[in-house]
Amino acid sequence: MSQPARIDAARQDGAPSAVSFSEAARAAVEALLAPVDTELTRRYPGEPGSRQPVHTVYVPADVFGAGTVREWGGRALAVFGEHARTPARLAEALGVADDALLADVHARVRAKLEREPVEDLRIDFEDGYGPRPDAEEDAAAVRAARLVADAVADGTAPPYLGIRIKCMEAPVRARGIRTLELFLGTLLARGGGLPDGLLLTLPKVTHAAQVTALVRLLEDFERRAGLRAGRLGFEIQVETTQAILGPDGRATVALLIDAAEGRATGLHYGTFDYSAACGVAAAHQSMDHPVADHAKAVMQVAAAGTGVRLSDGSTNVIPVGGTEQVHAAWRLHHRLVRRSLARAYYQGWDMHPAQLPTRYAAVYAFYREGLPAACARLAAYAARTGGGVLDEPATARALSGYLLRGLDCGAVDLAEVTALTGLDRTALDALAGR
Repeated sequence: MSQPARIDAARQDGAPSAVSFSEAARAAVEALLAPVDTELTRRYPGEPGSRQPVHTVYVPADVFGAGTVREWGGRALAVFGEHARTPARLAEALGVADDALLADVHARVRAKLEREPVEDLRIDFEDGYGPRPDAEEDAAAVRAARLVADAVADGTAPPYLGIRIKCMEAPVRARGIRTLELFLGTLLARGGGLPDGLLLTLPKVTHAAQVTALVRLLEDFERRAGLRAGRLGFEIQVETTQAILGPDGRATVALLIDAAEGRATGLHYGTFDYSAACGVAAAHQSMDHPVADHAKAVMQVAAAGTGVRLSDGSTNVIPVGGTEQVHAAWRLHHRLVRRSLARAYYQGWDMHPAQLPTRYAAVYAFYREGLPAACARLAAYAARTGGGVLDEPATARALSGYLLRGLDCGAVDLAEVTALTGLDRTALDALAGR
């Protein structure tokens, strides 16, 4: 019997093969893939373990003051009390069923507006502030830093807080750099260090080199200030077509993330700038326009696994005026927020205090209505009992991530999650890969 025939016979008899991979082949595989392993780990570190705010509130730098967060909360509570004072009234306003779930949501929204109306606030030195004399913007940057430092020191700051500077385009580049320099320098000079929840936003990015430029500036600032390398990160606003698709057909948003060299914390979609850049008429510029869905789908794939989080944009239909006008604007905002959540955009922009009630109503309903099913599936996975749905580790990560987001924003309570799953916060974090 020939050698191949003997091998075939051994395999048919169930005996182990006499042929094995050589050590040289194994070593060659390791040599080939070791740099790939390193590169994949660098590019795709996975979900960060920190809380993601459900929204970002934008306030022009000249309007921001020591009482801004408190004022937004007060105004949001006032409009909530006037136009949605009961669960039934809220149901009518949103055009949804008045049930026990909504009663729970109504109570939680009121408590949230009283306790923590703003999760993330961005002091705006860009479109919301506009061009000003240099001396005026210098003073505003210093003032903003002092207000931030004071708010952090006295415990009145929201969990996340920072500034949006002007973009890196030539006409405003020096001005944006100067504002950032003054803001960061003044914060450090106050003696409390940089806040843990500090966030910086770079708008209107059109080329990866603009992202690299900000990286180099932040590296320089860290060295000169004695900060650890990489302490300062920033969000990239996707407001231009060049940020999505390059002249060579490549998805440039992935290049922007890479150019940030690990400092990118988020990608924020700019509804109106991007829509206008695509030629969409003003009356049709919206978060749910097809050009918006395309841009955000590209952003989502580019950011997956990188630890860079996504934020949807805003609606410019503001809930002001009589009850009919407020309710119409609320229904639109509520629908758009729910739509974003279903598409895995867990953050968005709010531009007016009257949008806070529907932001939290949509977010809380999203997490509360899915709580029983998510907990049952996660409990079955943890116990390996299966149940009606056989979930894999990736789905378990998604289920635990869903519950953690609900916990972070106050939509659900740890006691009820633990009662339904048998898992504590540490176990949820572990399953989510945090």
